[in-house]
Amino acid sequence: MASSKKPSASRKASATPQTSPTSVTRIKASDTVRPRRRPALRLPRPIMNATNAASRILTMPRWIRSIGSYFAGSWHELRQVHWPDRRATWSMTGALLVFTAFFTVVTLLLDASFKLLFQRLLG
Repeated sequence: MASSKKPSASRKASATPQTSPTSVTRIKASDTVRPRRRPALRLPRPIMNATNAASRILTMPRWIRSIGSYFAGSWHELRQVHWPDRRATWSMTGALLVFTAFFTVVTLLLDASFKLLFQRLLG
């Protein structure tokens, strides 16, 4: 009762070869490819009619400009930080104080017990 249909000849010719889902593409590593370097943080170029202050920036030594770009980059990173709210800050402060008190007590108890042990051993 089952009928088997054969694909027509025109359909066979236009069919594209199927790729296996388990095919593996091999990539060879070579030493000729150089890793990309990130461009350095640079100050904006001054406008042609630059003021005296802008021309002074360009005449500064490179190490001073690099310090300035370091602080500019640091400020940019600080602006991206997700700061905790007041409740989270107080809960973390409380946890810090509890752990500090706990380990202070443990340290004092160990110190007192070793002191007592050495006093009994030495006389």
